[in-house]
Amino acid sequence: MALANILYMNTGDGELSYANNSLLQETAIRKVIPFIKHSIKGIANCDVFKDCITVADLGCSSGPNTLLVASNIIDIVHEVCKENNRKVPQFQVCLNDLFGNDFNILFKLLPDFYAKIKKDNGESFGPCFLSAVPGSFYGRLFPNQSLHFVHSANCNHWLSQMPQGLENNGSSIYMAKTSPPNVFHAYGKQFNIDFTKFLQMRSEEVVCGGSMVLTFPARSIVNPTSDDSCAFWELLGQSLIDMLKEGSNLNSFNIPLYFPCEDEVRNTIEYEGSFSLKNLNVFKLNLDPHDTDYINMNDSNELSQIHGKNTSNMLRVALEPLLVSHFGSSIIDVLFKKLEKHVAEYLFKKKIRHFFVTITLTKK
Repeated sequence: MALANILYMNTGDGELSYANNSLLQETAIRKVIPFIKHSIKGIANCDVFKDCITVADLGCSSGPNTLLVASNIIDIVHEVCKENNRKVPQFQVCLNDLFGNDFNILFKLLPDFYAKIKKDNGESFGPCFLSAVPGSFYGRLFPNQSLHFVHSANCNHWLSQMPQGLENNGSSIYMAKTSPPNVFHAYGKQFNIDFTKFLQMRSEEVVCGGSMVLTFPARSIVNPTSDDSCAFWELLGQSLIDMLKEGSNLNSFNIPLYFPCEDEVRNTIEYEGSFSLKNLNVFKLNLDPHDTDYINMNDSNELSQIHGKNTSNMLRVALEPLLVSHFGSSIIDVLFKKLEKHVAEYLFKKKIRHFFVTITLTKK
């Protein structure tokens, strides 16, 4: 089955839905709002948009985070236009994700969303036209030269397909310290292919002078076996080994994502050539986004149990459809209880953190 058909977050608004387990993504989005503001100020000052600004949020997923992005972009444009004494434009906001995304959840949130932007900005504000655009951002999504601003958060680390040549990766489900060199090469090559394709597609769709702000998980050093790259996935792999007798059905399963280092990101942008890299910034977040302690290097026993559960739930909402498609649904509850235990044990000894990169690009 094609990855595009099974890569989506858990739907609905229940306890184990993405809508109720997406604090990590929300925290990352809030971290980059200053960069979005700076980017929009730049395109406003250069008159890139006039009577209407067209914005795309790629890999928007579902739930409150999606409209948080749209709301902030609208507020920023409104603020910038008032500062420059220019008329506030109409808004065309395009929400994109893969076909399995729960767009219905978003549509149900729209009445309150429209009411809020009217309340915050006045009855004469807008209008704002919001639409859904399902499909892979590794292909074309929009007409030529139609977008002024593109945002994407927590998406570009997902690959369009599994890398080729992972048959000798043993029971590892991602790059691991025990993986042979060809596995690291295969993952890096697939990311380069996909990120290049992403930039090529957007270069056709974004107007000259238009801007993109992209945020995605990465790794802090060149070594692909760094803790912030693979430690978490080794814990998931161990949980699967605990579940499956003699690694049954495990050797053919690998996670379709990649955490690049900063140089890989810079080099791909430079080689593709359609965009200028204006800024590259990095930040770290705790494995459990509810954990606000950035001082201690390990958790107490009690806290590790809490953080283990939150982290397990966070990963479950992102990976459950993918795992069910390969292993079936019968193992899922027990699998994530085992992951919760492994994460708690790890955090009791040593905290690991997500490493994020945010890049601001301008179309040449």
